[in-house]
Amino acid sequence: MQLKTTRIESIDILRGLVMVIMALDHVRDYFNYGSFFIDPTDVETTTPILFFTRFITHYCAPVFVFLAGTSAYLYGSNTTRPQLSKFLLTRGIWLIFMEVVVNNLIWTFDLTFSFPILQVIWAIGFSMVCLSFLIYLPNRIILAIGIIIIVGHNLLDGIVMQGNSLEAIIWYLLHQNHAMVIGPNKMILFHYPVLPWIGLMALGYCLGQLYLKDFDAKLRRTWLLRMGLAAVSLFFVIRGVNVYGDLVPWAIQDTNTKTIISFLNVTKYPPSLAFVLITIGPALLFLYTIENVKNSLTNFFLVYGRVPFFYYFLHVLVIHIAAIIGIIISGGNWKDMILTADVFMNEKLATYGYPLWVTYMVWIGIVLALYPLSKKYMIYKINNRDKWWLSYL
Repeated sequence: MQLKTTRIESIDILRGLVMVIMALDHVRDYFNYGSFFIDPTDVETTTPILFFTRFITHYCAPVFVFLAGTSAYLYGSNTTRPQLSKFLLTRGIWLIFMEVVVNNLIWTFDLTFSFPILQVIWAIGFSMVCLSFLIYLPNRIILAIGIIIIVGHNLLDGIVMQGNSLEAIIWYLLHQNHAMVIGPNKMILFHYPVLPWIGLMALGYCLGQLYLKDFDAKLRRTWLLRMGLAAVSLFFVIRGVNVYGDLVPWAIQDTNTKTIISFLNVTKYPPSLAFVLITIGPALLFLYTIENVKNSLTNFFLVYGRVPFFYYFLHVLVIHIAAIIGIIISGGNWKDMILTADVFMNEKLATYGYPLWVTYMVWIGIVLALYPLSKKYMIYKINNRDKWWLSYL
């Protein structure tokens, strides 16, 4: 059955690919041994396969935020600026609500909300709210703001706050990854400081100009190739100089493998200039490569890319339920999988988990299991474009 849609397939394919890869990281969170307390990017304790498992999933959040900006531009090309602004504002507020209430609940199953975490849905929502105001500026000004934020925000790395003052909380929200203890069994994790994500969404918004109907396809691919190669090249230059562009400089280690890991171990929270270059650069090259490709594999990723909100919340819920079943089967205490602040503060899951190969098997199983339902919802959305509320889901 051929479904008619005006959506751009290459963008949805890329979004779908990163959504599938994202599930790997979330399965690792719930299943891999010691994952709640072990840093998979720590040069001294990680392994090449564990580091790669984490590194490949670095592409998910930045690409998702970047393409959210692109989709906003394309949505706005068929409506008025005030209508686009209203949509971005209301959808942004909706996403923030969904992060704080629904996403935290399915991630933790903690009805007391003792350990809320502000993650990627929060960052997208807040960035959309900001973009709802930015779109009234000329595109070249939006582009300049995005570049200035992404290139310049690492100048703020030296500003480190402590405590629970209002000034500190504002800084945690903007630029400092921080777990704030607010009681004996209560804490909040500011995991996605929003400032760089705002800049990244602004850049994605500007990319949308290349995907307007009257834009020459050959010229678009030329721009994608040039920008992608420039970003990747700039990453190696900046990372090689090792003076600016990331919170943690790399260092020569006692083995070549460890040195490579140190070089590639860029900062995600918040996303550094180096992090953005090495994730968005290859993403642009992927868009260049995939534009005219259509086969069963691209159709597979296309499904997830067209229902990202639905798939995101569903896959976290399924992974968490599967983790509870897994801990019961292995003889552990299922209550420890109710992720309260107490669980983290007292490291109750420090010895829990399975080998990495189990993580990969569970990941493949969950992604495939969610495909039929995701496809049905995709078809429903396409056949019911007149329902305004579907644009929020």
